[in-house]
Amino acid sequence: MHTGTPGQRRVAPTRIDRISPNDLTTLVSDRGPAPMNIAAVLVVDGGATLRRDEVLRALETATAQVPRLRQRLRPVPLGCGRPYWVDDDFDIHRHVDFRQVDDDHLWTEVADLACHRLQSDRPLWRAVWLTGLDRDRAALVVVAHHVLADGLSGLAVLAALTGTTATGQPTGAAHHTAYTRRALVADAWRSRVHGLGTLATRARAAAAGARDLGLDGRLPRRCPRTSFNRPTGPRRRLTVVERPLADAVAAGHRLGVTVNDLVLAAVSSAVAATLRDSGETPDCIVISVPFSGRSWAGSGRLGNETGVVPFRIPLDVGRDARLRTVARMSQAQRARPRAASAAPLGVGFRALARLGVLQWFVDHQPLVNTFVTNVRGPAHPWRFCGRPVTSVVPIAVTPGNVGVTFDVLSYAGTLGITIVTDPDVVADADPLARHLAQELDELVGPLG
Repeated sequence: MHTGTPGQRRVAPTRIDRISPNDLTTLVSDRGPAPMNIAAVLVVDGGATLRRDEVLRALETATAQVPRLRQRLRPVPLGCGRPYWVDDDFDIHRHVDFRQVDDDHLWTEVADLACHRLQSDRPLWRAVWLTGLDRDRAALVVVAHHVLADGLSGLAVLAALTGTTATGQPTGAAHHTAYTRRALVADAWRSRVHGLGTLATRARAAAAGARDLGLDGRLPRRCPRTSFNRPTGPRRRLTVVERPLADAVAAGHRLGVTVNDLVLAAVSSAVAATLRDSGETPDCIVISVPFSGRSWAGSGRLGNETGVVPFRIPLDVGRDARLRTVARMSQAQRARPRAASAAPLGVGFRALARLGVLQWFVDHQPLVNTFVTNVRGPAHPWRFCGRPVTSVVPIAVTPGNVGVTFDVLSYAGTLGITIVTDPDVVADADPLARHLAQELDELVGPLG
């Protein structure tokens, strides 16, 4: 708490640390039965030998490097602008739990943790230290609301939690005391007036974003209807497929494509094969592919700076032709403004939220079949409390009528793909995982 000389009035910071328009879109989109959380599992070799106080001390020290982990989000009255961050009376014990789990139940436990809604009266993250795994391993599960970080900035948070990065810089002038309504309204109007000076730039960005989404003067194209696209519920299940990253990089060089192109082609082929097993034969699949608006992220620069682009990938062609199509789409997108679609998507989603129909739209959207996120992680393994982190597994909980999504992370020489499914939509994810492994083997080469 703030202390000072009796009778001395505290001077409020000149800038209110509000969430960005992109973050506001994330916040208003969180209306479904499963929260919009992101998570990661860090498997720590020898972690079972660590004491609880060692784990707590390491995490408490790390949160000092990431100011946002010690701040909570404060809502505002109508007409007072976007919500803002304030310092929390932070207590590490409110954010870290200790549990036992065996290897057979690890991923079920992790999926349930990722789908647990975080408490809004404290910083929007939690960590769970899981022991009981074979060979004295432990797992650090970190769950955060998507408003706190996107994939790239989330990776920076994980690096800070493992003590890999240097001290981060404060992300804003958050403080304990709530602002008055008058101060909030004045700040909101200053922001609007300032925005007038960037209107032309934002209009150009919005136009570019509309083109990314296929909305430049045309109605958006619908995606094929599949059994994977039904309203999802509060649960998720996880399946992990891994391959050596060096093999994927070598295959990309040989074929003249990127690792991400290989992953998108493999995912589309695997989804097609799984649907064919149940008698479904769509001629294409539409994958929502995120593109970050930043080239780097540090622990002092969090939030969301990501746009998405729908990739319509043909399924009625051969594997090689499909890969070439994906590579052409990727190359064309890399020549365009980064994350431009965030602006028109944000305007549209926030308008739907004000009309009270956003959840209905998300549960019935006809535009994409699945999501594939891909983040490039560190080439060398992290360490936690002196123990090596042997693998990092990413998870994103996506709302709406998309019953299967794919989260990709390269970490310390391994290319890992997490298949996230709603068990009420996809009862058995094993056939999909087998098809994905086979497609990767065909494109990249078998696990050696």
